[in-house]
Amino acid sequence: MIFKNIKENKLFKYLTNKYSVILIIFLIWMLFFDANVELNREFKKETITELQDSLQLERFARETYLMKKKNEDIYIIEFDTLKK
Repeated sequence: MIFKNIKENKLFKYLTNKYSVILIIFLIWMLFFDANVELNREFKKETITELQDSLQLERFARETYLMKKKNEDIYIIEFDTLKK
């Protein structure tokens, strides 16, 4: 009888749905076990502290987003690192 009442509960039906189970497992993995999450948090903190200076902010914008001043030309040099 108790098990039948639990099976009829809306929350139990939602949590035992296969898509919900997969979503919960994925969220737990991404929040607690993924190493990139920690690296991104540390990188953001470091970047924010570095960009307090206007010169560093300008350098970051130029390197990351290829921003330029009006009378400048940008040359992108890519190095091929593959051994031939």
